[in-house]
Amino acid sequence: MTTEPTDAPHELPCPVGELLAHTVPGGKLVLTRDEEQRMRASASALARIAKDRPVYGLTRGFGPLAEYAADEDPREQGLGLLDHLTAGQGAPLPRDVVRTMVWLRLRGMTQGHSAVDVEVWQTLAEQWNHGLTPVVPQEGSLSASGDLVPLAHAAQAAAGRGEAWLELGGEQRRVPAAEALAANGLPAVRWDARSALAFANGSGASLARALHNHVRLAALARALASVTGRTAALLGCNTEAYADALSAVRGHHGQRVAAALVREEMHRSAAGSAGQDGTGTAPRRLQEPYSLRCAPQVVGAVLDQLAAQGRILAAEAEGCTDNPVLVDDDVLHGGNFHAAPVGLASEQHALCVHQLAYLAERQLALVLDPQHNGGQPPLLAERPGRDSGFAGVQIAATAHLGALRQRGYPASFTPVPTNLDNQDHVPLALNSANAVAEMTERAWWIVSSLFLAVTRLGHLTRGGAGAGGPGDGRGGDGRGADSLWAELARDWPPLTRDRPLAHEVAAMAGRIEAHYSRAGERHGANDEDQEYTRCPA
Repeated sequence: MTTEPTDAPHELPCPVGELLAHTVPGGKLVLTRDEEQRMRASASALARIAKDRPVYGLTRGFGPLAEYAADEDPREQGLGLLDHLTAGQGAPLPRDVVRTMVWLRLRGMTQGHSAVDVEVWQTLAEQWNHGLTPVVPQEGSLSASGDLVPLAHAAQAAAGRGEAWLELGGEQRRVPAAEALAANGLPAVRWDARSALAFANGSGASLARALHNHVRLAALARALASVTGRTAALLGCNTEAYADALSAVRGHHGQRVAAALVREEMHRSAAGSAGQDGTGTAPRRLQEPYSLRCAPQVVGAVLDQLAAQGRILAAEAEGCTDNPVLVDDDVLHGGNFHAAPVGLASEQHALCVHQLAYLAERQLALVLDPQHNGGQPPLLAERPGRDSGFAGVQIAATAHLGALRQRGYPASFTPVPTNLDNQDHVPLALNSANAVAEMTERAWWIVSSLFLAVTRLGHLTRGGAGAGGPGDGRGGDGRGADSLWAELARDWPPLTRDRPLAHEVAAMAGRIEAHYSRAGERHGANDEDQEYTRCPA
């Protein structure tokens, strides 16, 4: 028995995805007339105020040294700030994350609360528009007075004093920033104290990393709903667990969306197996184990959490995370740079990615177990004993889940006061976002392992039929969302003898992430049921 798709909710375009769409290569930052006027007005106001009262970082020092006089030369004061903060270590942040980070800082400055020199902004924007990407180490930020250390590394590159990425021979290579600027015919930034502080003060690094993690998690949730539907269809599971009526009485939007995604995949699989039984040989139970039966509840809970965190992250991206700030010609000293909202969002991301990875690992175990896989061979081996099938893949997936859990401890539980106790409460938001990025990578490996196993299950239960539904070459509109399983059945060689699968797991992870990232852009485009629709991000 299969359940036809209904008018249950689908996903709408989300604010996080919309933000990141502005930061892809080829995007342009252009200062409007109103933005330029706001920026010049705030810079003039700060210059007037600084003649009569102390201003942090401009007439006074930084951090716990704010009671001491600043250097009389604003340029020397700015370079001193960047020099002492250029202390990061570790692997570089991904280039797309750095590009988003710089975009966030430049965008925030246009609000006119940061008193940044317009010429500095325009030089930074010119560099960004040409694709100049600083090399920024990912370790070393407290995310308390903003992400000072990584942003200082980016600022150094903009001034031609750090490192940047440059394409050489078709590859991106780390080179001295001065070389990258010269190769692109770009001017270097001349930092003054106020502009340097405004750039380095802010949650740009932790926020950028969290935004990219967010869209990867939304794609992961879609992928897991899809593979749940495919598995349930192949095994002939009772479809009542995925009925919209069941989810509707609970009242969680995310659960309804997840159940709809499962049903859509079940329907496609059933449509593609016309004339075939398409199930395992053993009769199914009334109720499946929770990893299948409760998938809408788990994936749906993640979707709802992503919706909530997406709004928080979008608000952070829209705001001014600087100190001090100019409001109505008055300078206000405070703590808008403290990245607690980002840190807590990333910690919620960690919980979400674990739930998805845990569910995928349990579904993988179910698919490989003859007690649950419709009587198929143990570990889906072609000839058990001679072959071990997915034994190695499952062992690795279990190890990935363990490593993922080890990285999920909340960073906010681990702060240490520092900076002469000036920074005595720190969120460690970038540490958390970095951990989530590693967790998400491992989660994709686990989900990829499950996709391979379910593709193998399709080979066994349907004699190698593609079973992709409308769009698999037998009719329909040919959309990628409809043809994925047919493509996998066709492209992935049946596992008739044991072979190394490490490369195939990695390749599958990249393929399905790209697919479900695109699927997220399509879902909900024509959805008329606004009341029961929620963006999952």
